[in-house]
Amino acid sequence: MTLTRGLRVRLAVDLRVAGAVTVAGDPAEEPAEVAGALLLGAGAEGVVERVDAPDEPVPDPEAAEYERLSSLLDSFGAQMPAASRERLAEQVRVLEPAWAAFRARRPVVTARVRLDGGLVLDRVREDVLSPV
Repeated sequence: MTLTRGLRVRLAVDLRVAGAVTVAGDPAEEPAEVAGALLLGAGAEGVVERVDAPDEPVPDPEAAEYERLSSLLDSFGAQMPAASRERLAEQVRVLEPAWAAFRARRPVVTARVRLDGGLVLDRVREDVLSPV
């Protein structure tokens, strides 16, 4: 899923937020710390207010080749002669470790979400949200 501003989303998992929390108030005042925990159940809905997506890293040549060949296999593999399809599938398998390493380096996309009840979640990872 690609997060965009204004997208309605729901929590795909239960979230537990715990630890020290600062109380919002006058910026000139010293914020008070309150200890506590907040539990949010899966299914809570809201709207994405902001998306924080770091720049996507450039894939190395092997990862780019994996992406190109796997796309070719997905799009045209059924139409290829069996020997060509098998050779292409083998090339894709050989390049899978390079693709996995590239995916592991990808930055985490986070968002600011205002839930319907007014609660605001900031820096929520994309993988815990699903579109409504």
